[in-house]
Amino acid sequence: MQQNNMTNQTTAATSEEDFIMKPYIDWCFKELMRNPNTRRGFIAELLKLSPDQIGNTTILENELSKRSEEEKKGVLDVHVLLENGTQLDIEMQVVYMHYWDDRSLFYLCKMFSSQLHKGEDYDQLQKCVHVGVLNFTYYKNDDICYRKARIYDEETGSLYSDKLEIQVLELPKIPKEYHHPDGIIAWMKFFRGGKKEDLKEMSKGNSYLEEAYEDLMEMSQDEEKRRAYEARERAIRDQLSLQRQAERTFQQLTDAQEKLEEAARKIVEAERKVVEAEQKAAVAEQKAVEAEQKAAVAEQKTAVAEQKTAEAERKTVEAEQKTIEAEQKTIEAEQRSEKTQGKLSEAQRLLETVRAQKDAAHEQGRKDAVMELYQEGVLNLEQAASACGMSPDDFQKQFV
Repeated sequence: MQQNNMTNQTTAATSEEDFIMKPYIDWCFKELMRNPNTRRGFIAELLKLSPDQIGNTTILENELSKRSEEEKKGVLDVHVLLENGTQLDIEMQVVYMHYWDDRSLFYLCKMFSSQLHKGEDYDQLQKCVHVGVLNFTYYKNDDICYRKARIYDEETGSLYSDKLEIQVLELPKIPKEYHHPDGIIAWMKFFRGGKKEDLKEMSKGNSYLEEAYEDLMEMSQDEEKRRAYEARERAIRDQLSLQRQAERTFQQLTDAQEKLEEAARKIVEAERKVVEAEQKAAVAEQKAVEAEQKAAVAEQKTAVAEQKTAEAERKTVEAEQKTIEAEQKTIEAEQRSEKTQGKLSEAQRLLETVRAQKDAAHEQGRKDAVMELYQEGVLNLEQAASACGMSPDDFQKQFV
């Protein structure tokens, strides 16, 4: 037990010796920026000037820096004034913030406009730069870790004004292969933090980073500053936890919204199908009505046709009856014709007899016989007249 206690004490002592503050904690970053040399060295890299050109810098404690509500959310800024009048608002942002680009533009414009007081001319305006040091990735579509934004003429491509500038440093995008002690990337790597020996190695060869490292070591050993640092770190951790929880809640809400939207789409689709089904049913009903109407018309036509068929059958029966009657009359006519033919044959025979007796009988007797036959109806007028060698008129005169 005693040996374990000694081991724990040794581990704790080693841990205390290895402790060093993380520069990306905004409280720590602001404390580092209180050192004029550290501030001058960092700003020189931001503006691409030598530290001598930067000269003396002053931290402004004005209304722009008093953002108590934002400080609770992890935003602590350093508002710096240079000898030439240039102003920089440097912010370390640990927790992801939406609309960072709009926000940085807003504070840049606020810083720029706050330079003038009533009655002052516009030529008093000096360059203003907003610097955002982000310990998160904001621009996710590229791997650029350091960017500058200025106002350019869209037509000519020329710089419209050099008095407004936004710089964004995204610490998670730092290229791992960069090992040079100078340049803005070296400062970004230092702010990104790490183990004590790593930070010491990073600062070698750069006097401004070396001084920043010494300040970092001193702050890490100061109990009062360490308590302030740890309180800030806990607040940031709580903020990150709340943000992650909010993001999870937002994702759950988003998923629920997507499900609701999907359900709504399905409902709309179902309603559309119902409407289509109703339309199809209406069309089917219309077709059924039309079919019934056609069936009724067909039935009417069938009834008319049946009536016409019955009428035709009746007429056919009548025609058949008339045919039968005609056939009967034909038979009767044939029978009468046969009788007439028989009488004609008999008359012919008698006529021949008369003719045979012609030479022997008197002419008058022949005529008397013909007349007698005519009167009996055996011979008609023409036959009788022809038999007497007379015209029908002359023959008839014989009876006057």
